[in-house]
Amino acid sequence: MAHFVSSTRDIPATSALPRHVAIIMDGNGRWARKRMLPRFAGHHRGVETVRATVRGCLERGIEYLTLFAFSSENWRRPEEEVSVLMQLFVRALKEEVTKMHRNGVRLRVVGDLSRFDPELRALIDASEQRTATNKRLILTIAANYGGRWDILQAVNRALLGQPKKSRELTEGDLASHLAMSYAPEPDLFIRTGGEQRISNFLLWQLAYSEIYFTDVLWPEFDAAAFSAALLSYQQRERRFGRTSEQLLASSPPVGPPTGTPIDA
Repeated sequence: MAHFVSSTRDIPATSALPRHVAIIMDGNGRWARKRMLPRFAGHHRGVETVRATVRGCLERGIEYLTLFAFSSENWRRPEEEVSVLMQLFVRALKEEVTKMHRNGVRLRVVGDLSRFDPELRALIDASEQRTATNKRLILTIAANYGGRWDILQAVNRALLGQPKKSRELTEGDLASHLAMSYAPEPDLFIRTGGEQRISNFLLWQLAYSEIYFTDVLWPEFDAAAFSAALLSYQQRERRFGRTSEQLLASSPPVGPPTGTPIDA
């Protein structure tokens, strides 16, 4: 298992572009309502934005993209909408995995998957296995995920591995059991749709992420909107507790990685 630098203990390496982008894809329903369309139309349009965002990451050489697709609180939504979201998830897995595999994208799904029906769980497992050797981009879908759930399950797993009357758990002990222990902490967190909340997403991992809120609704989050978010990131000082003077005295930032062609 990979071990990444914790931003609260060490200073991660930084570059002109984020290595890991995490996004709350908000605004599908409002996009549909503005057009007098049913909410599911917004969710269908949102899938197209996912494709475009994956393409944008591949073109720029961004290594990790994490999308909050369905929170543990989203079960509170109307039953019909939840059903549509589940059907859309199944359809996306059936239609998109071949293209992802062809473009070197590895799919991971994190969250409490026990509430999903057997067909969906089987599709998730098959999709993860099919793309398991791909390394160009790690696309993580957070489904039935909550940040507090993640921390609690990590604590419980860590305690199971501790002998009785052992030492106290360390940050490293806990981090290795988080659902996304395979990925570095997000450098950039984006939330579309105008809301300015983290909404129980990656509570542990966002400790030192740069946060970018935009009024753009997710179905309208196009290449220009993504570029604007990345430009905002490039204008930030990532100090990790240091002063600006210390930052200037440190090594110069590494330039952005070069992407490779995409097979559409």
